[in-house]
Amino acid sequence: MNFAQRYLDTDCGSYEEMQQRLKLRIPEKFNFAFDIVDEYARLCPEKRALVWCNDKGEEKQFSFGEISRLSKKLAASLYKMGIRKGDFVMLIMKRRAEYWITYPALHRLGAVAIPATHMLTKKDVVYRNNAAGVKMIIAAQDENILEHVDAAMADSPTLEHRVLLGGAREGWESFDELLSEGDEGFVPPVRAGGDDPMLMFFTSGTTGMPKMVLHDFNYPLGHIITAVYWHKVLDDGLHISVADTGWAKCGWGKCYGQWIAGSAQFVYDYDGKFNPMNLITAVSRHGVNTFCAPPTIYRSLVKQDLSEIDFSSFTHFTTAGEPLNPEVFRRWREISGHRIFEAFGQSEGTPILGTYYFMEPKEGSTGKPNPLLNVDLVDEQGNSIGTGEEGLIVLRVGDGKPAGLFCGYYKDPEKTAEVWKNGLYYTGDVAWRDEEGFYYFIGRSDDVIKSSGYRIGPFEVESALMEHPAVLECAVTGVPDIDGDRGQLVKATVALVKGWEPTDELKKELQNHVKRITAPYKYPRIIEFVEEIDKTISGKMKRKAIRERDEKK
Repeated sequence: MNFAQRYLDTDCGSYEEMQQRLKLRIPEKFNFAFDIVDEYARLCPEKRALVWCNDKGEEKQFSFGEISRLSKKLAASLYKMGIRKGDFVMLIMKRRAEYWITYPALHRLGAVAIPATHMLTKKDVVYRNNAAGVKMIIAAQDENILEHVDAAMADSPTLEHRVLLGGAREGWESFDELLSEGDEGFVPPVRAGGDDPMLMFFTSGTTGMPKMVLHDFNYPLGHIITAVYWHKVLDDGLHISVADTGWAKCGWGKCYGQWIAGSAQFVYDYDGKFNPMNLITAVSRHGVNTFCAPPTIYRSLVKQDLSEIDFSSFTHFTTAGEPLNPEVFRRWREISGHRIFEAFGQSEGTPILGTYYFMEPKEGSTGKPNPLLNVDLVDEQGNSIGTGEEGLIVLRVGDGKPAGLFCGYYKDPEKTAEVWKNGLYYTGDVAWRDEEGFYYFIGRSDDVIKSSGYRIGPFEVESALMEHPAVLECAVTGVPDIDGDRGQLVKATVALVKGWEPTDELKKELQNHVKRITAPYKYPRIIEFVEEIDKTISGKMKRKAIRERDEKK
């Protein structure tokens, strides 16, 4: 049993059919906790909702009946502590199973959940507390997290409560006690839903402090197409999206659309350094069906010996976060027997472009527009451009807002107006499309390298480098041409496969390799070898961090 057909026609068998027939039905005051979690609990309480394991061998399973009951108990306790509709609660919970109890509890109350990474410093915590007016923080038992939160208290006047998941600490309430003491019959006095604020992500721009991306209660409905047509989750199946709960990709793949479509979530929790073999071993052992991970995970996996991994339970593989290198696409198909279906989107919304399950993926393409969105490519003046031309990815929204698209940047109407103007939402990303309507991502407009009058997308150069057997991973950026007149020079930051040594000869070999595969002007004139590439918690390469480090040299 699943609820996808309550809200979206889900029997389309082609992209053309999706364009013609797909329509989202948005009920009044939709609330994920009541309309999805509690409905499953009422109709099929034993239906599997969550399978959790960690790198210590511990395992837990939860049914929808249990998730419903426990989230009511937690909501009751949080209400007693003064959490009300519209209050902001920050969740620094890593991949702990309790996260899947906490977010529906907050949805019941109408409180605004702020997922956050455990990599925040004191400065980051203070900024978020004050920018959003955070009233409560719920955090996993992690000394680094707790120290930074405690240090931030003196500079966080709105923060009234700290709740600790596991263990005890002075000044902190016990999550376990709140959960055990709560009333499972609790019904909030006010029902939130519809266009009420539900969720907020902090997302970094190219300059300045992180922006606050605010979503309403209709946001989960926009992700039904994510789960049904892109992830291709199975009713009563098991899905994993490899993402920390502090990343917006958690909203894409670890809760909303997948539960609506009837799939249980699989969560692999770990502390310390990520080990790709431990991940693929765990998901294979537990019979995971659908698998989504950022390209960096696939890049790591194709360099491993996967001969002992049983791929028989897997039915579908997907990726997002960055463009997928064609070489990785080809290697994964050789190893697993499966293609990888790519999508593109942002923290501000749902997938904008997608390779849906009945489409034949094109190497290098992020797919076609989400049929629920009016996607276009425009020039700097906002005019539509033709086939083969590079342009800015926009959504033509007019005076409305499709379900899943953000409400705006919280408390920042100026930044909102910068990206949302003249009936267009500007993503800030550059792409081109072919004659069949497939889009090819070039990069963030800020990442595009301008050299000798040419515009060079970093992804194309990175993909060429990835085809060389020495390259484990790489990031391409532009650096100022101080001594010349090229404007910028192409630089490649390269981490090598074990067994290869960084030498001047290898630099030349890599440069010539790129020249052979791409246009000669695109080759990296500068190559820096590193132990590993800087990445965000979500697995994206931190090109911005590389650029900033180069500027300081």
